[in-house]
Amino acid sequence: MKIIKILILLVILLSSNNISADDKTFDQWLLSFRTMALKNGISENTLDITMKDVKFLPKVIEYDRYQPEFYEDTNTYISKRSSKEKLNKGINFYNNNKSLINKIDNKFEIEKELLLSLMGIETNFGTYVGKMDILSSLATLSYDKRRSKFFTKELITILKLIDKGAVDHKILYGSWAGAFGYFQFMPSTIERYAIDYNKNNLIELKSNQDSFASAANYLKKMGWEKNKPCFIKIDLNSNIPKKYLNTSARQIKNRKKVKFFKKYIKNYNYDINENLNAAIITPDAEIVDNADKLNPAYIIFKNYELILKWNRSLRFGLAVCTLKEKFRNEL
Repeated sequence: MKIIKILILLVILLSSNNISADDKTFDQWLLSFRTMALKNGISENTLDITMKDVKFLPKVIEYDRYQPEFYEDTNTYISKRSSKEKLNKGINFYNNNKSLINKIDNKFEIEKELLLSLMGIETNFGTYVGKMDILSSLATLSYDKRRSKFFTKELITILKLIDKGAVDHKILYGSWAGAFGYFQFMPSTIERYAIDYNKNNLIELKSNQDSFASAANYLKKMGWEKNKPCFIKIDLNSNIPKKYLNTSARQIKNRKKVKFFKKYIKNYNYDINENLNAAIITPDAEIVDNADKLNPAYIIFKNYELILKWNRSLRFGLAVCTLKEKFRNEL
């Protein structure tokens, strides 16, 4: 028993030493980052105010490394994110903000149903925006070597926005990866697409006005086509060549006109323009153990692929468009 206690004490001491070493290394990184930030035009005053309480967050590294051992199948994933409860909550949110949301829809030509769907899936209509200190999260991921270049750029970007007075650093709490607001914008997305819709000289992505306008502006500039299709669920014939089956959101390949794919689709009877460019996805194939390689399957269009720029997940895109259609049937 005494030996066990000694071993436990040694583990604790070693762990403490490692934590101290990591803290010291992170502190050194903060000093070098400050020098780089100054060279990028960020003022000393902004750095003094924003970076004085920045900490290394081990939990962020855990989240970044986490690879779940089990994945929900696509049907389960979609049904959870487009549930009746989610739909009803979105309808109530819309009824309480109808004038604003309709104005945004008309101004940007982005369907209110799509905006509600994205907000509902991203933050449950603003009720879960994340509680992580975004500056500490970005600093932690910038310090970490895995994706340092990307997150260093994001951290510099948010500091520039703070320096210009466009963003209030006091409310920067969000996701572990640095996403912020009702639609979960990364700093670079804020810089490119966020709008001060209410003209108070501050981008407030935890307000309905700025967040909805910013999301609509983002979608419009990406090229969203109002009232055009996202996807159609299909049943595939077994003779379809494997090369036409996309299983990853990273790169959709082998797009063809809908009429080309007709011969590979069972019981084809869809009211769709057959000259539209399309591709086929089978999202379970690479992530679900013992998945049916041909089922579920979807024929996807340009608007669906634009959702992948928002979030590179085949199932996310399917869930967004599914919930969007449910809203369209109700509003």
